Amino acid sequence: MNYKLRIFGLMILLGGITMLPLAKAEAVDQQTMVALSGPVEVSGVVLPAGQYVFRLADNNADRDIVQIFNADQSHLITTVMAIPATRPEPGDAVITLEERPSGSPEAIAKWFFAGESEGVEFPHQQ
Repeated sequence: MNYKLRIFGLMILLGGITMLPLAKAEAVDQQTMVALSGPVEVSGVVLPAGQYVFRLADNNADRDIVQIFNADQSHLITTVMAIPATRPEPGDAVITLEERPSGSPEAIAKWFFAGESEGVEFPHQQ
């Protein structure tokens, strides 16, 4: 009987350890699905209308590397070295746009993470 209890406890412990990285990864990478209704520029790359996934790269040394993927994450479109940004209060995930000259697509200025006051600012090529 004691043997079965130990096996059961070990199974629960191993199950918890294997699930821990999955739960942590979602919170750390700030993955956000973004739907664009028209073309938008991000640091020199123009994204046509469509759905994209923005997430922080898996890099503990630099938390400002943003990767932008297509909707099903089968293709990495671009990687951007961003700049840390803050807002006064935590809130929903928000992307702010920057107005551009006539004939140019709007540009993504900042991306704030859901539930946090931290985010990133995207450098722009003029």
